[in-house]
Amino acid sequence: MATASNRSVKVLGVIPARLASTRLPRKVLRILAGKPLLAWVYQAAVACEMLDEVIIATDSEEVLTFAEQYQLPAMMTPSDCASGTDRVHAIAQKITAEIYVNIQGDEPLLQPSHFDALLKPFALPEVSVTTLSTPCSPDQIRNPNAVKVVTAANGKALYFSRATIPYDRDNVGGVEYRKHLGIYAYRREILERFPSLPPSRLEAIEKLEQLRFLENGIDVYVSESAHDTIGVDTEEDLALAETILKAKS
Repeated sequence: MATASNRSVKVLGVIPARLASTRLPRKVLRILAGKPLLAWVYQAAVACEMLDEVIIATDSEEVLTFAEQYQLPAMMTPSDCASGTDRVHAIAQKITAEIYVNIQGDEPLLQPSHFDALLKPFALPEVSVTTLSTPCSPDQIRNPNAVKVVTAANGKALYFSRATIPYDRDNVGGVEYRKHLGIYAYRREILERFPSLPPSRLEAIEKLEQLRFLENGIDVYVSESAHDTIGVDTEEDLALAETILKAKS
């Protein structure tokens, strides 16, 4: 169902849901443990009491039809949105909120605790953008699909990379590698600025949209979560996520 526009909430969760994903086409509608992947993501988001509302943002009539079938709130956004953040920005033109949460549409293992950790730093007025990290398992340290993040002592991100950072030059061991979990929250004023910021050099090299904030001097605060997730990008990811969800149920 298309939601009414020009409303106001405090914290709005937005699930960007493209059907034409490149690595695993149509993944958001793939059946996973008896339900479409997107339904799992929505279920996890609405279980978080800190989100006042959750809406699916799509450029696909088929996804919109799916949302109507499952009675999930959804809204069409332009097909030329270059990133999930741009799609959240499109929703922000219709629904006003103080904070917007960008929820990846391919993360079926998200839990309410992820959103609690993501939103906690906004108790500080200087925080404008937040994201999450979790311990990086040994098998993912050198995997370019597992994005790593390093932070300052105050929790601000220093850099995100598909490379192995920090690099253990002298092989001293004991390095705590942190995997980035790709969900974000933004205050409205920063989200409004995002489309006007030119795509940055490092963003283009790494193919990581969050680097646009860092290259433009906008701090990204990284909260820690003990729980990893699976971003479904391949058939193998889909099978693993299904195994975990079936075990939980």
